[in-house]
Amino acid sequence: MSFAERYGPWAVVAGASAGLGAAFARELAARGCSVVLVARRPDPLASLAASLPRPTVTVAADLSTAEGLAAVTAATADLEVGLVVANAAYSPIGPFLGTPLADAQRAVDLNCVAPMALAHHYLPAMVDRGHGGFVVMSSLAGLQGSPPISAYAATKAFGAILAEGLWAELRTTGVDVVTCVAGAVATPNLAQAKARQAPGTQTPEQVVRAALGGLGHGPRVVPGALMRVSSAVMSRLLPRRTAIQIIARASRDLTA
Repeated sequence: MSFAERYGPWAVVAGASAGLGAAFARELAARGCSVVLVARRPDPLASLAASLPRPTVTVAADLSTAEGLAAVTAATADLEVGLVVANAAYSPIGPFLGTPLADAQRAVDLNCVAPMALAHHYLPAMVDRGHGGFVVMSSLAGLQGSPPISAYAATKAFGAILAEGLWAELRTTGVDVVTCVAGAVATPNLAQAKARQAPGTQTPEQVVRAALGGLGHGPRVVPGALMRVSSAVMSRLLPRRTAIQIIARASRDLTA
């Protein structure tokens, strides 16, 4: 089966307005999938849709709300969705006690509840058809406590573990689930948040190719050789206290 036959004809990309999400949309269209683009801002979605060579549907919706999730499922009710990319995310930056609880709650709703809801909605039909895929974007920040993005890091740990469990539950059904645990990615959000680019920073296109290439090859993929080494060292070799201290020093620019 070609990629589009296995994971098409339609793919839903959550968080598609820029950066990784836009790169996913372009790569999926290039591989023959029609794409449902989901994000809060309608103008970037329309611009991206106009640039893609395949049919598209745009859904301007906030996936941290029940109404936003309902808008996506309604827009795709008559489409055969063979792939979902759960890429939408929110990261409150700063000391946890200095962050409004509403910000942390939004991170949980968008980064945890939304992927779980999308999986629960779209995966049953894929299982019935005997093929399909689901990608959950995670982060190396979720491998340990990560001040000053403690809530975000915790949500990324949730997403990775959810995807790994779904991979195990569905691996005999023909449906592939993978979590892509990315390190630093050269996106507009990173450029706004950090003054310096971290060693091993990947382009969105590199991360997308790694994520899609991981489908059907195990529960987890870490893009980039340096990031794979970093992941192994931080999660397996270093004491937790040391790993947390290292990530705290590496994240100082976020609040500079």
